[in-house]
Formats: sequence, structure tokens, C-alpha cells
Amino acid sequence: MQLDDGFLSLQTVPEVLKDVVQKAGQRLNDALSQADNVASMTKQPLPSRQWEALTESRREALTKVLAVSIFAVDTLARYPQWLAELEVTGELDATPNRRELQQWLHAALEDAEDETAMHRVLRRFRRARMLGIVWRDLNRPPGYTMWHTAQAVSQLAELCLEAALGWLEQFYATRWGVPAARVDGSPQRLVVLGMGKLGAGELNLSSDIDLIFAFSEKGETQGGRKPLEHQEYFTKLGQKLIAALDAMSADGFVFRVDMRLRPLGDGGPLVGSFSMLSSYYQDQGREWERYAMLKARPVAGDIEAGRELLSSLKPFVYRRYLDFGAIESLRELKAMINREVKRKGMQSNIKLGSGGIREVEFVVQAFQLIRGGRDTELQVTSLQTALKRLPDLGLLPQAVVDELLPDYAFLRDIEHVIQALEDRQTQMLPVDEIDQARVAFAMGYKDWAALLEQLDKVRERVRCHFDAVIADPEEDAEEANNENRLAPAQWRLIWRNELEQDEAIAYLRDAGFAEPDKILKRLQSLYQSRQVQGMQRIGFERLDALMPLLLAAVAENEKPDTALARVQPLIEAVLRRTAYLALLRENPQALEHLMRLCVASPWIAEQLARYPILLDELLTPETLYTPADKARLGDELRQTLNRLPEDDEEAQLEALRVFKHAQMLHVAASDVAGTRHLMKVSDYLTYIAEVILDAVLAMAWKHVTRKHGVPQGLNEHEPAFLVIGYGKLGGIELGYGSDLDLVFLHDSDGKGTTDGPRPIDTPLFFTRLGQRIIHLLTAVTPAGSLFEVDMRLRPSGNAGLLVTSLDAFADYQQQSAWTWEHQALVRARVVAGSEALAKRFDQIRGDILSRKRDTHTLREDVVKMRHKMRDHLGSKEPGKDFNLKHDAGGMVDIEFLCQYAVLALAHQTPELLVYSDNMRILDTLAESGHLPSGEAEQLKEAYLAYRSRTHRAALTGEKAVGKAEDFKAHRGAVGALWQRFLEPA
Repeated sequence: MQLDDGFLSLQTVPEVLKDVVQKAGQRLNDALSQADNVASMTKQPLPSRQWEALTESRREALTKVLAVSIFAVDTLARYPQWLAELEVTGELDATPNRRELQQWLHAALEDAEDETAMHRVLRRFRRARMLGIVWRDLNRPPGYTMWHTAQAVSQLAELCLEAALGWLEQFYATRWGVPAARVDGSPQRLVVLGMGKLGAGELNLSSDIDLIFAFSEKGETQGGRKPLEHQEYFTKLGQKLIAALDAMSADGFVFRVDMRLRPLGDGGPLVGSFSMLSSYYQDQGREWERYAMLKARPVAGDIEAGRELLSSLKPFVYRRYLDFGAIESLRELKAMINREVKRKGMQSNIKLGSGGIREVEFVVQAFQLIRGGRDTELQVTSLQTALKRLPDLGLLPQAVVDELLPDYAFLRDIEHVIQALEDRQTQMLPVDEIDQARVAFAMGYKDWAALLEQLDKVRERVRCHFDAVIADPEEDAEEANNENRLAPAQWRLIWRNELEQDEAIAYLRDAGFAEPDKILKRLQSLYQSRQVQGMQRIGFERLDALMPLLLAAVAENEKPDTALARVQPLIEAVLRRTAYLALLRENPQALEHLMRLCVASPWIAEQLARYPILLDELLTPETLYTPADKARLGDELRQTLNRLPEDDEEAQLEALRVFKHAQMLHVAASDVAGTRHLMKVSDYLTYIAEVILDAVLAMAWKHVTRKHGVPQGLNEHEPAFLVIGYGKLGGIELGYGSDLDLVFLHDSDGKGTTDGPRPIDTPLFFTRLGQRIIHLLTAVTPAGSLFEVDMRLRPSGNAGLLVTSLDAFADYQQQSAWTWEHQALVRARVVAGSEALAKRFDQIRGDILSRKRDTHTLREDVVKMRHKMRDHLGSKEPGKDFNLKHDAGGMVDIEFLCQYAVLALAHQTPELLVYSDNMRILDTLAESGHLPSGEAEQLKEAYLAYRSRTHRAALTGEKAVGKAEDFKAHRGAVGALWQRFLEPA
């Protein structure tokens, strides 16, 4: 039966394609006639009747498909009944769900008695599904996008892989047996890792599939005619699986399979054990293999084992530091691609050419490689997901992502149309006029010229964004060069010792170095040192690329000699960790901040040299010079720890230390930049300690309760415990090198035992908790320790219990404590732990401090302790120097005055109990009339002057000593008040 002339909607296609559609219609008529004949003989419904029943909108959609896709015409001519089948299943409008597809394929494979039959089933199933995918891609049902097409093809590949693997395992079980179980008793199957776009779930329309095969453990098969080593069994199975998908037959192929991404490529074993793969990637893994493994995802076989394997390989793929070396590798890879494109004349390749698909992928994968170890949100295989997450992480502006996403989809849409023409993997723009007309029509453009105009705009935008991320900073430096700055090329000659000595010294002098001969000698010693000459090629190349830029940045500084002296130890510290050399080379702005901070503070320079991971912080100046408040600090630390496995204590300890060093660097940077008042600096340093103590208490509680349970009546989710801060921590006056004076308290009668798997007595439980907290704070990791801890202010000092109950603490303070211990209590406050217990502590503290005391005895005790400290810690003889803390008229005198006032007056002025810091105690003394406001201001000014000088000394590496003459007025004011209140004549 013939379809009538008006069956196809010729009026909807461009003039140039009408002849194409008419010829396709004739082919379909011939095919339908043959199909009708067969159906008549077998008394089946006529396929042509089903075609005639198509609605007008379906006929328009069919016309578009026939106009564009030769693959679709060939398929419908061969299987005309499939159109009706796709209509009935709804496949023309939506992708069938995974379960439906599995059931269809499983049912079709049930009758396959040999591999030939299985191959035939898979190929026909794939072809039918691809017809539906092409139809939907070209006609775009409501809400349907390129991403749906990519996901549908990926799902189809996964289903075909799993079905073929399952069939082969069963078919060959009698001959080869089945693999031995793993050590834990679980069965073993082949692990099939999907790489590239299959791993991302974003395959293109006619893509090959990149695979890696693996298996869990070595052993022998069981139950077959003869046992096979697992290596041999999985290799044979892998070969059969490849043939099931890749081999070409009269029915075509399923998916072309590419195994070249496996270790050692075509020269390596087809299948690797987990231990072999781990060893290979750890010892021999190359940079491009990291790039490839970003997309790895288990797609068939033992999915759980595949996830286990990939989890073990994460340290290879994602570095814990910011890995800017990855950009160099991507840049080299892109340059290699560009050379290949140019050599083969492939500028019209929309994947590899300038502004093409690969450049968008490089942008996203650059961020994943550089930051994925720290920002675990980027540890995803999907490009779309990763790209959408970049703005929230502050890595790309939302406006850039809003351009890249639709531009990438546009490029992929063109790629899909080109591939839909003949089901052929190509990304070359067509040169044939008919094919060009097909692509333009499919994309919704009036002609090829209009499509090219839009394509050029898209590629230009993509190229622009690609250059912004991947561009070589040295080229930028050359362009930005001016007369006042020696060119990096000239600095390179000096670094490599390729200039005559006189000429090099003259260059250095002109650049502003005060002692150019010494600087040249320093550079020559570094270049010729064993550490530099013994570097591996890639490391030396990074150093060689960085040093000219670094020297140019040093020369920009007002004190270039000082700048180089302070930065060089950092460079020497990272000679074996060359990703940091890449970080500084790739980020000239970071280099500028490095110079500014190191010149301002040797303490900062020393911190950076000791902990190079802090260089990451130089990349975000908006946070570098703006320390976080306590709420934000808590959020950041929580998010950092949440990214880590709960049972990986080593990673948690390291993360806590990196967090602490990074946040202290922010405070120091704001301090030297002059953007923070001294009081704020101490506030921020104290906040850092407090959020860390909160986290450490939670970690310690979780650790001890997991082992031992909790004492009776306590909640395992909430630590019934207090960490009390004394001294500078309690007084909110922490400095850069301060240790923590701590006391641990709990609220328990000490009776009974814990309720966990390994019960212990309640007092021992709290002792273990205290020990755990100290361990977490003081343990040394590659990133150092968190804080030094001093527990000597607990009841009975070093002779007392490590952890005390609140009742015992109160009793000790009432009955046994010395006056100096009550002085210390003035500066004590809760810094971590239970809110309910904190109220009880505040009550006890208030009761002790507000007790009425004999003023004469109190004064004697305070003065006696002060003289004892001064004799022991102060300057031994008067001179030009003044010990800001311990000499007469110094900081400790002011602290003792405040403590004396609280102990003497709190019974009549309870407001003095509210604060633990000296500045607000002085304010309260003035407000309550105990101290004239002018004298309170004098003490505050003196205290701030002393503390400011002490802070500055910490940052500049000097001793906390001032010139006596500079502080004469402050000392006089403090001394006069000391005499009046504590040592009257």
C-alpha cells in the first residue's frame, strides 16, 4: 500500500531539503509495501495502516527526522514496524524509565542461545532505542534538552553493558566457573568503570565508550571444567564483553569500545586487580590520567566494588592542597590538541577547535583538579553539576556560568545533529551543502550562514572564558610590562646566572636592591644548590618559570633585599612540593600579597614556609584581609569537617590544624594591613580558639562514648562537660603565640559506670575525655599542633585531678584556694561545653568572687604575689629596656589592679562579675564610681599600648620589650595608681 502524496509535511522543510524528504518517502513506501506483504501472509496488522493513523503533528515530526537523519531513514526502511512500536510505548515523547528498558532487554535476551544471537538482540535493541533518542533530540518534546539526550544515550550504554556482562557470566559459567568470593565472603564480579562522557552520564549521540576493567581480589574460579586464575578469567570475560558491543555485524554495532585509558594503554593488561591499579596510579600515574579519572564511575558489574576502588584512588585524583600544577598539564594538553587540529586542518571541529566543546570541559576540569581535594562538592563526574557549583564556591562568576552552560549545550546540540546524520562519531562541520542545510534546519536556523554566525559568537565567548582560566601568566606579565619593571626575560638571565657578573649587579642595583652583590650571590647559591639541581624535570621547569616572576615581584617592593630574604626560605621549603611553585606562577596576584605580607611580618613568612598549604589563602584577598566572625568560623569549620570521613581521625586532625593556621593568617594579614583594631585582633584570635575547642570537645566526646558509652543519666549526643578558659583565653586577649590555660569540669557524682561495649568507671570516663581533648589539641601532624595547653590552674595544680566535678571545684574554691587562684578566677569563663553546666559554673564563680574579704589581707596577698612574679620574670636591673609585661608599671600590674578591684568590691558591685576581660572591668569600675573615669582611661591607654607593642613584636619576630623612655608616661600613671590602691605609703 502506498502512502498518499500529502502524508509528509513537505511545506515545513526548506526548499533545498524537499527532494531529500521525497526520496526518503519513496524508500519508506517501498519498505512498507514489503512489510504489508509479509503481514498479509502471516495475518498480522498492516504496518502502513499504523502509519496512516499518525496525527498531523506526528507527521510533521517524522518529516523533520527524515529530512535530517539518514540513520533514521535507513532504520525505518529496514524496520518500518518500529515507528508504531515507539508510538505505543511513548518513546517518541519521553525516555522510558530504566526498569522498563531493563525488562525489554532481559526479555529479548532470554531466547538468545549463543553469542551470535545475543549480539543480534543487543544491536537491534540499541538501534530501536537510538531511533527514539534521535526523534526526541530533533523534535524536542516540551522541557526536553540536550542533557536529556546525553543522559538517555548514557543510560542505554550502561544497560547494554550490564545485560551483555550478565549474559556472558551465565553462558560461560559451566566452562570457566565463577570467581572465588572475596575475603569478606561477598561474591566477585568484573568491575566496569565508565570513563569520559559515559562516566559523566553525558554521552553524545554517536559516542564510543571509554572503559577500564578491574577486579577486587586474586584467586581461582570455581565450578568450571578447570579452574582459571582470576586474571585470566576476567580478561577472557572482558574480551567477550568488548566483542558483544564493539564487533560489527550485519546488524551494526552496539557501542564502539575504547580501552586505551587503562594503565599502560594498549600495552597493559586488559584487566587489573584493585591492588595493581592502586599501585600503578600511586607510583606511575601521569597527570593526564588524573584528568581522565575525574570522570570515572562504575557503570556495570560490581558497582559497590567499583565505588570502593574509586574511593581508594581519590588521593591520586584530588590533591589535599590547591594543585595549580594541573593547569600547566591542561595547558600542555590543549597545546598538543591545537597542534593536531592545525596539522590535520580540523579548525571546523566543534569539539577540538578553538572555542569548542573541549575548552568548556577544560575550564570545569581545571577547577576540579585544582580545588577538588579541598572543595569536595566538585568531586562529581557530571560537567553540568560541577559547572553549576562553581559560583557558590566563588570560583567563577554566576554571569560566566550563565554563558558557558547554554553555549556548551549549543555546541553539543550541533554535535548531536551532525552525528544523527549517519550515526557516525564526528565533530566536523559538514562541507556538503545538503548536510549543511540539514544541520541548520535541525538547529532552527533559516540557513547555514545564520547558524555559522551564531556559532562564531558562541565559540568566541567560550574561547574568552577558556583563556581567562587557562592563560599563561608569564605571557600576561610580558604584556603588562613597563619601563619601571625589568622584563621576566631579563630576570630569567639573572636567575640562570647567564649574565656577566657586573651586568647582573648593575641590573639588580637599578631594580632597587641595596646590596646587589649579596643578592646575586644568594641567587647563585640557590640555583647551584643540590636541592635545585637534583629536582625532577617538571619541578625544575616550574621553579624556572616562577623565579623570573618572583624576582620581578620582589623588585616592586620598597625593601627588595628584605623581601627576597624572607621569601626564599618558603621557595626552598616547597622545592619538593612543586604544586606550590605552580600556584605562585599561575597567580601573580598571590605573589604580590606574598611579598607584602612577608616584608611586613617575618612571623607570617615563617608560617608560610612552615605550612605552605597556607599559600592557598593568598588566592582570595577578600577573605585574606577580612577575618571571619565567630559564627562564620563555626560554619566554615563544620563544613570542612563534614567533608571528611567520620572515622578518619588523621584527616580531621590535619584539617583542624590547617583551619587554625589559615584563620590566624587572615587575622595577621588584616593586622599588618592596618584594617583591624588591636581589640578586634584579640577577639578574632580568641574566636578561632573557641570554635576549635567546640569541635575538639565534640570529637573527643564522640570518640570516648563510641568506645565506652556514657555514664548513667547522660545523653550520648550532648557532652555533659565544660572547658573553662583562664588567662588570655578567658580574658579574650589571645595573641599569635598564646597557649591555652584550661580547666576541665563535669557534673557527675562519680558513681557508677558507662553503658557502652567497654564499660569504665565514671571518673575514669571523664579523665579519658580530658586526655583525649589534650591529645587532639597538642598532637603533632604534618601541619603542626593546634595549641600548647597549660592545665596548672586546675584545683591543686599539677597534683590535682585532670578533670574535676563542679561540686568538687566549688568546694576547693571555697575551702582551699589561694588568693592568687581567686585572682585567676576573675579571668575565667566557659569557652566550650554544655550551656546548662555553664550557668552553674557562672553561679559558682560569682559566689566565690563576690565573697566579702578582708581588704588588708587581700592587698598583702596580691602585692606579695606580684613582687614574687616581678623578681622572677621582670628585668633584673633598671636600664633603657622595659619588659612590657612583667616590669613595674607594666601589663601585669594593670591585670593585678583589676583582679584586686573585683575581689575587693564585687560583693557591693556585682556588675564587676559580668566580664572577664580587663578593659571592660576598668569600664565597670569607672561607671560604678570606684575609679575616676580619667584614671580608668589612663590604665586602658597604657594597657592597649603595651598589648599593641606585644602583638607587633610577635609579628615582627622581636622580643616583647620596649624602650623605657617611650613608655615613661604610661608607667608613671600605672605606678601611681598601684601605689595608691595596693602599696600606700
